[in-house]
Amino acid sequence: MLYGRERERAAVDALLDGPRGGRSGVLLLRGEPGIGKTAVLEYAVAAAGDGFRVVRATGVEYEAELPFAGLSLLLATGLDRLDALPGPQRRSLEGAFGLGEAPGGTDRLLAGLATLGLLAELASEQPLLCVVDDVQWLDRSSLDALLIAARRLQAEGVALLLAARDTGAGADVGGLDVGAEADLGPLAGLPDLRLTGLAEPDALRLLDDRTGAALTGPARRRLLAEAAGNPLALVELPSTEADLASGGLALTSRLRIAFHGQVTGLPPATQTLLLVAAAEENGELDVVLAAAAALGAGADALEPAERAGLVAVGADRRFAFRHPLLRAAVLQRAPLQQRLAAHRALGEALEDGDRRTWHLALAATAPDAGLADALERTAARAEARGAHGGAAAAYERAAGLTPDRDGATRRLVLAAEAATEEGKLELAEALAERAGARTDSVFAHALLDQVRAVAQFWRGAYPAAYRLLLDAAATDIEPAHAARMLLQAFHAAWYVGEEPVATVLDRLAALPLGADEPLAPLARHLPAAVLPALGRPAGPLPDVRATAAAARKAGAESPVDLVQLCGATLVLGRDHETLELAAELTAEARAKGTVGVLPTLQFFLAEAELFHGRHRDAEVTATEGLALARDTGQAQWTSQLASLLACLAALSGADQRCAELAAAALVPGSAAPAAGEPWAHWALALLDLGRGRAAAAADRLHTLTTGPYRHHVGATRAVPDLVEAAVRLGEPERAAEPYERFARWAGAAGTPWAEALRLRCQALLGPDELAESAYRAALDLHEGAHRPFERARTALLYGEWLRRERRRTDARPHLGAALETFERLGAEPWADRARAELTATGTAAPAPAAAAGALTALTPQELQIARLAARGLTNRDIAAQLFLSPRTVGHHLYKAYPKLGIASRTELAALLRG
Repeated sequence: MLYGRERERAAVDALLDGPRGGRSGVLLLRGEPGIGKTAVLEYAVAAAGDGFRVVRATGVEYEAELPFAGLSLLLATGLDRLDALPGPQRRSLEGAFGLGEAPGGTDRLLAGLATLGLLAELASEQPLLCVVDDVQWLDRSSLDALLIAARRLQAEGVALLLAARDTGAGADVGGLDVGAEADLGPLAGLPDLRLTGLAEPDALRLLDDRTGAALTGPARRRLLAEAAGNPLALVELPSTEADLASGGLALTSRLRIAFHGQVTGLPPATQTLLLVAAAEENGELDVVLAAAAALGAGADALEPAERAGLVAVGADRRFAFRHPLLRAAVLQRAPLQQRLAAHRALGEALEDGDRRTWHLALAATAPDAGLADALERTAARAEARGAHGGAAAAYERAAGLTPDRDGATRRLVLAAEAATEEGKLELAEALAERAGARTDSVFAHALLDQVRAVAQFWRGAYPAAYRLLLDAAATDIEPAHAARMLLQAFHAAWYVGEEPVATVLDRLAALPLGADEPLAPLARHLPAAVLPALGRPAGPLPDVRATAAAARKAGAESPVDLVQLCGATLVLGRDHETLELAAELTAEARAKGTVGVLPTLQFFLAEAELFHGRHRDAEVTATEGLALARDTGQAQWTSQLASLLACLAALSGADQRCAELAAAALVPGSAAPAAGEPWAHWALALLDLGRGRAAAAADRLHTLTTGPYRHHVGATRAVPDLVEAAVRLGEPERAAEPYERFARWAGAAGTPWAEALRLRCQALLGPDELAESAYRAALDLHEGAHRPFERARTALLYGEWLRRERRRTDARPHLGAALETFERLGAEPWADRARAELTATGTAAPAPAAAAGALTALTPQELQIARLAARGLTNRDIAAQLFLSPRTVGHHLYKAYPKLGIASRTELAALLRG
């Protein structure tokens, strides 16, 4: 029964209304222990009634982390639907749940997308209510998968209702920082409702219903005051004047003491059984009874605890404590030897498996080589399932059980590496310090420096990460290990400056790698591709497809190891190579289910699409990539993709959207500073330039093209914009040095389009008598380069120059052609400029054209779905490609058809062919 809680009931009722209408929704309930979160969850289950299918799970505080334990409990009743999922997603969940092998391991993002697919399947016949209590205690792999699904729910008919403990002070609880205000850690961004204490009339009703006339006068008033509306406190705190006189402790501590008292009065055998149940993480009654029996407590010992209302056994034969604080109180009050005995009994009661190994490890009090080996195998299985946090815990405990010093050190190194993969940077560094203090091994110290470097990189301390990796690679280690460290160092150096980049690439080129080494082709290609862009000599540049083929043949992991090639080809202006390779690797990643690398690939692909004037394609690609990056907490690529979308918004004249995306890109993420800073500043400068704010544009562009990021792709491509802005201001000297570097870069790139841009800059900078020949030569080079936006900009500038030279008739064809292209591309500010110039020649410029085609009315996701549908793919096929549910695909098509003025797939195919 709920007392009061009108606001909470209304929120739950609204959440349930969504699935009844075919929509999905998410709500996070949060509040302090005992505040009533579980009661609201029970209200939701009751309100859902028979019209909903209900699945539920509860996080359990536990000393070990068992991969996907919470998720497997939640979805246990739906495992018969796994065959309905696309192959990679099905295999991912089968691997996560230990039902089969997932080739290449379980991709964390793919496991989340598979969770979304399975929830959608469970909702295919009737709405689904998914209830998860004590989210803060879910194992991290389960939590990540569930949150990925939560953030992509759209039209599946799923209501996801979560509850998480809120400390009231932002302290760490169960690995999650769930504070009273807005610091929700990985739960941030979910719609949330914070429960507070009951209003006094509701608190009085609850107290009177539970205590009757037993508590009156000062004791009653004092209990009301101390409970502060907390329902659990009103029910569980001492209910006499004498008992209340022992106050002064924090509310949670007093509640635990109250539970202690309730347990202490039970028979010894019942207390033993409760301890075993508290130490067992899954609530499996048969396991608890077997372990308790080994400690002398029979099944009849359960009855007193049930009669006291402390525990209950559900129809699924799972054991549940009345409240998590009661479970915690049982564990805390037990002496250490009893807790160890409970874990030992549980380990012996369980069949062979990771749970058995963990319980035996938690019971161990001395080194045990066999148990340490078993725990290392548990850690390796956790890593294969993408559960690096669980692996780190298992490796660390295995190190503590390892008799020999070198073996223990090796396992600490493995624990540090796994903690780094999980993003637990402080833990990784602490483990690295412990391991480093135990060994003189050069190789071990190099690996530990790599751990420290990765932690520094994700904090945004790029110089420190660069130096650590460079030094580690210089030690006496195998060239193959050094190559991988230098590739990481290249990534860090990219955010430090040109000299560090050149240093890393020189070292990479000098590595004595055999032809059969997987990274050898990349180690040869990167220096050849990037050093010329920095004005440094390098060997001949191999064809990127030949490099990719050689790397694959040598055993490189594709697409993960090959993604660097996409970025390298962009650095030297080989955009067509990036376009082809990134599209190929993106398709490969989708097919394999290697989803975690997709945001990186999609950033490079969207860059290449943008540079080729395919603005709408770039928007579709970057929009999907940004959603995936946010889903997986990839702060670097979230920033990069948001800033690239800001650039596209600037080109289209969407001023507010450009500003919002640039601001989002420039705000540091939880793991790294704004990696998208160069693109974001370029976007804002383009917006200024398109709107005629030359001074603001020149200031931004000068800083960008002369600062520490001047070697970045966006900064290099922004130099022609700086030249234009500086010339408009009458300050061409501001662009002189960046132009000289750009001219050298264009020469090294050796592509017609790069030379066309150099000639355009030369025409702007003068001398004036050479301007026309430069403009004409640039326009000739633009022909066949498949860069309509840049060709139109050159034509616009040439037309403007001709008009200033009073050659209006000559100017009109160029201005008209530029206007037509800008309108076709939706580049509204540039179309306005071309229209104004055309009017100034004395020709009536056409009115702004309507958006080119009905497809412009579609959102990026609608357009992406429409294109796939037009190719004949079914909703299920499209869902598999885009990591959506089939119902969501159908929902988007349902919205797209009226915008396009059509009613069927046949008409859609005809429209897109036309």
